[in-house]
Amino acid sequence: MEKNVGGYDRIARLVLGPILAVAALGIYFEVFAVAGLLGAALIAAGLLVGTVFVVTGATQVCVLNRALGLDTYRGGASEETNPESEIGRAS
Repeated sequence: MEKNVGGYDRIARLVLGPILAVAALGIYFEVFAVAGLLGAALIAAGLLVGTVFVVTGATQVCVLNRALGLDTYRGGASEETNPESEIGRAS
């Protein structure tokens, strides 16, 4: 798959992902007082979203970005946009 996560988007994912996961673990170990079903939901959501943020930030590939048509990755010039790649190519 092509990379579609870069720049500030990637930095935000790599910073917020661990923060969400640590906050979820804080709820689990009762550092933060949230009880009952709400606490369980926050733990599950925090760990899931935090893990997804870290993985998508590290791999620079996000399926949701692709489905929504978002691309924040600014890598090297592709063959489609680089006119010099046309030189020497047989038609």
